[in-house]
Amino acid sequence: MTSRLPPLNPLRAFEATARRGSVSAAARELNVTHGAVSHQIKALEESLKVTLFERGAKRLKLTSEGALLLPAVTQAFGEIAAATAQMRRPATTGELSITCVPALLSFWIVPRLNSFTEQFPGVRLKLSASNDPAHLYSPDVDVCILYGDGNWPDAWTRLWSNLQLFPVASPTLLNSRPLRSMRDLEDHVLLHGDADGREWNIWLAAADAIDLPRRQQHFMGDARFSTEAALHGQGIALGDTITASNLIARGELIVPFDLSVTANDAFYVACRPAMRATPIVRVFIDWMFASLEADHLAEPQTSARTLLRSRRG
Repeated sequence: MTSRLPPLNPLRAFEATARRGSVSAAARELNVTHGAVSHQIKALEESLKVTLFERGAKRLKLTSEGALLLPAVTQAFGEIAAATAQMRRPATTGELSITCVPALLSFWIVPRLNSFTEQFPGVRLKLSASNDPAHLYSPDVDVCILYGDGNWPDAWTRLWSNLQLFPVASPTLLNSRPLRSMRDLEDHVLLHGDADGREWNIWLAAADAIDLPRRQQHFMGDARFSTEAALHGQGIALGDTITASNLIARGELIVPFDLSVTANDAFYVACRPAMRATPIVRVFIDWMFASLEADHLAEPQTSARTLLRSRRG
């Protein structure tokens, strides 16, 4: 069988060039010269007696033969990487690097870290707050927990939780400036956890108040900051059934309206396919899902103090 296999270095050069779209990018990744990569690809083509790339365009394009070879090579390198990772980390010990949506990291994972530590004392977690899918392709990151649509190519992805969105506010703010009807929202600052206000628009549309005057608004770009601003009485934020649940249960936030809407996006656990099989990654992912299942999240309506009324109410 070994006599029928192409040499390893030309296969690496082919895979990197096909994935990066250029010989120069592949050369930088492999830390070799442009000419070395070109020579390896030519050697592979001569060995297989086929042409793997259509040359001449700014970005290299695979021929039909190249397109047939690439998935097998990618899978083979992925399996080699997974086996190597398992040899280096044969048990659930060592460092695990995780990036996570900031709000979920602050309000859900960190309060539960003792549970993971007690089960896996040999694992050292390296936690970073980020919702950047680019981390999925970084060799320095093992697992990503992302808020989005779940459509990230070349990654293992699993839906972790959908979300219901609803306004939240501090009791101190509502004691000084009550929310008795939708019209009262005009006198409050709307705190946006996204960059474009889309999520508030979804909720206001469901409340038949999309044309409500918005005199004051702050765009935080992340739900952690909008939630923290709400905790400090800075305005009304949109909470969700995951990150705001403990704050509501402790009375630090109040749900003023009996209306929630389904968010367009959701929380996903994702990683490179080669990492999914490693024990240290597997136990963390399993812990994430088991912890979610063990939670008995209160419905936001149970904490509501004001039923939704029309703007004329």
